[in-house]
Amino acid sequence: MSENMTFLPKKELLTLEELDRMCSTFIRLGVEKLRITGGEPLVRRDIMTFFNGMTRHLDSGALKELTLTTNGSQLTRFAQDLYNAGVRRVNISLDTLDDDKFAKVTRWGRLKQVLNGIDAAQAAGLRVKINAVALKGFNEEELPTITKWCAERDMDLTWIEVMPMGDMGDEDRLDQYWSLKDVRAAYAEHYTITDLAERTGGPARYVRLEETGQKIGFITPLSHNFCESCNRVRLTCTGELYMCLGQEDMKDLRSPLRANPDSTEQLEAAIRQAISLKPKGHDFDYSRQKADGQMSRHMSHTGG
Repeated sequence: MSENMTFLPKKELLTLEELDRMCSTFIRLGVEKLRITGGEPLVRRDIMTFFNGMTRHLDSGALKELTLTTNGSQLTRFAQDLYNAGVRRVNISLDTLDDDKFAKVTRWGRLKQVLNGIDAAQAAGLRVKINAVALKGFNEEELPTITKWCAERDMDLTWIEVMPMGDMGDEDRLDQYWSLKDVRAAYAEHYTITDLAERTGGPARYVRLEETGQKIGFITPLSHNFCESCNRVRLTCTGELYMCLGQEDMKDLRSPLRANPDSTEQLEAAIRQAISLKPKGHDFDYSRQKADGQMSRHMSHTGG
């Protein structure tokens, strides 16, 4: 997020009821997996109303999976409720296990609060995966520590390359960029690595560390373009549908949603048109020693 955020007027945001109608329409059109992201979704007022509403689609079998990406700060409060609503796994964004570095990278966060949230999630029966952004000069030395910690707690771990999005002024993404080819090479010095054929329709490729048995994911938008297998789209809290994280093209779905509260015909037509425009790939590229394909849009705009 930008250091100085300007938050949107409430009327521009989709209400929880509108989010239910929107997601239900996607599900009716064949979407089988739904991931709720942020910002931090669990700070939204009455958010469990939405999760509990989606439970009916899990019960009917139309929705195969309802998951959550979170910073973990609110899980002590919501973990059991999420499980009760049908959520079975969560992704927790955590780039460091160092208290001071954590406070710096999150600007305000308390690592202990997140660790307590992970305890609560596992106690509630939620499967936890840790997402860590690979940052040169920041968490390189923590690779063995984070990996061992995840193995001890039976948590999967996915590393993500830093993407050229948002304000590039104060923190040069090119200087931060730590190729996951190098991360894999670092693992190979200490572990036997087996490539896994597992695919989720998303960006991650997976390996198994034979010595620990744990699964490690690599999301490599820069060093290995994964676009050919991507079946993801992202809907913002204002009803903008982005067919690709790395492109500026989007479709306004809020207008057709609000045009006729008693019918979803216009909304369905807009969704079908948007999906037909899904691009073949993004343009992120650091190979020429500059951040080509940079998005002016912050990650927080689209959802993490």
